[in-house]
Amino acid sequence: MSQFGRYFEEFEVGATYKHWPGKTVTQADDMLFCALTMNQHPLHSDAFYAESKTQFGKNVAVGNYVYSLVLGMSVADISGKAIANLEVESLKHENPTFHGDTIYAETTVLDKQESSSKPDRGIVYVETRGFNQRGERVCIYRRKVMVPKKEHYPDLQPADLTPDQTEAEGLLQK
Repeated sequence: MSQFGRYFEEFEVGATYKHWPGKTVTQADDMLFCALTMNQHPLHSDAFYAESKTQFGKNVAVGNYVYSLVLGMSVADISGKAIANLEVESLKHENPTFHGDTIYAETTVLDKQESSSKPDRGIVYVETRGFNQRGERVCIYRRKVMVPKKEHYPDLQPADLTPDQTEAEGLLQK
């Protein structure tokens, strides 16, 4: 079975999870994000402006789109079973992302603590980093995620069926 997210017990301090696959940032992605968030800065949408008036010489993807993309890439490994995202801290955009760049991400577990008020959950503290195809770090942030303990929430994800179970449930037509 492919796992979606992790239970509190499954996080190991010091472990790094590589989020795959990467995602190539398109102009359409960036323009949709600009429209949804009402970001009208010409650096993102006006090629002449970006070429002639900025240090980059071309359009730059919106930083919050890149952060959101990296965050989304981490969900399957980090917060897919989350009860709540509690905090995001120290978000830094370290290098620009351009249309056509491919973004990859990874997350390291920095700490984890059992909840002091609710024994069925814990808080995991992680650092997530996004990189482009050239290996340049484009963003980095830390966050705290509240996740369940397995003994209290054993059936958050349906189990895969064995061949015998599949047959017993009559799922295959003969």
